[in-house]
Amino acid sequence: MHTETESAEQTEDVAAELAARLGRGDVVLVSGDLGSGKTTFVRGAARALGVEGAVTSPTFTIGQVYAGRGLEVAHLDLYRLPTLGAEDPALLEDYLTSDRIGFVEWPGTPGAAFERVAARVRLEHLGGDRRRVEVE
Repeated sequence: MHTETESAEQTEDVAAELAARLGRGDVVLVSGDLGSGKTTFVRGAARALGVEGAVTSPTFTIGQVYAGRGLEVAHLDLYRLPTLGAEDPALLEDYLTSDRIGFVEWPGTPGAAFERVAARVRLEHLGGDRRRVEVE
């Protein structure tokens, strides 16, 4: 699915549509350049899954876990990790469990392997508030 959005709210709406199809253990890989709307997309999905409160980029903490409606939502950002080779092998496993729905920003980090990938999202900044959102 390819969608062009004209506001952060529309990007969040596309994410909410995807979230409605996700189940426990599913992982969504979210790619795009800096400022393309990755965290905005994850925020929209998290809201649709019942997460209240702030949903912010975990760039400096690597990951966050939020309480949703009857499940947890994991949000990882691998931007600051040039490779997972020097990290604890269980780093991803600590967040991406079979009981959670997980979202991973910057999933192309060398050494990162993901199971149960339910969707791949690519965001592209088109200028202003416009974004191209591809969900496969």
